[in-house]
Amino acid sequence: MNYADLLIATHGKVAVIRLNRPKALNALNDNMMDELGDALYKFDADSSIGCIILTGSEKAFAAGADIAAMVDYDYGDTYGGNYIGRNWEHILNVRKPVIGVVQGFCLGGGCELAMMCDFLIAADTAKFGQPEIKVGVTPGAGGTQRLPRTIGKAKAMDMLLTARMIDAAEAERTGLVSRVVAADKVMEEALAAATTIASMSVTVAMAIKDSVNRAFETTLTEGVRYERRYFHAAFGTPAQKEGMQAFLAKRPANFDGL
Repeated sequence: MNYADLLIATHGKVAVIRLNRPKALNALNDNMMDELGDALYKFDADSSIGCIILTGSEKAFAAGADIAAMVDYDYGDTYGGNYIGRNWEHILNVRKPVIGVVQGFCLGGGCELAMMCDFLIAADTAKFGQPEIKVGVTPGAGGTQRLPRTIGKAKAMDMLLTARMIDAAEAERTGLVSRVVAADKVMEEALAAATTIASMSVTVAMAIKDSVNRAFETTLTEGVRYERRYFHAAFGTPAQKEGMQAFLAKRPANFDGL
């Protein structure tokens, strides 16, 4: 995988996708998002990969959408060309777990992309914000929808209407990120988490991800029914046989290929 705006690496069963437009603080443009979709789908289809990390640089996960690229757009360009919808949301179709690792600025479209990950691990240097109001537009990739679902209406309104940034500690308190780690240790922590996930059954991990995401789309009763179908179905899989037999035998389970 050779890309102009991404750097790709693998660490055992973990794939690392790094946004790489350093001069633009990883501002998201069409080429980067096309490449990101391509890389995500390839790793999702790769049976040797069990978890994916999406990250940026030490200075920025992504400072937002590329304003220089869209400043001259009109309504026909955005609506007619399906801007954002055309190529920003491939990550939502990825079945394997995706961990976002945030250092530095994570703003606007960058924050929206981060929220599409399954969970976020942040360096203590991370800064989050939705400053679109300052450039005369609303968020367009889920900022007004995912942010209040994640941190609540009051905090979301505060961030969206004032354009203020929050630091990593506040992001953790509000539930936007799952962990905050020293900047020099954040990738080590993320790789350890991703390696743990990748050591489990990939099919079970995908089922858990699907079930959790369903929780935001349905009622509690229907969500629990959906979860239970996966639970019952697990008893027809090799992963359940291996996992429970290993537990009873007091040995580590081997979920390779399961």
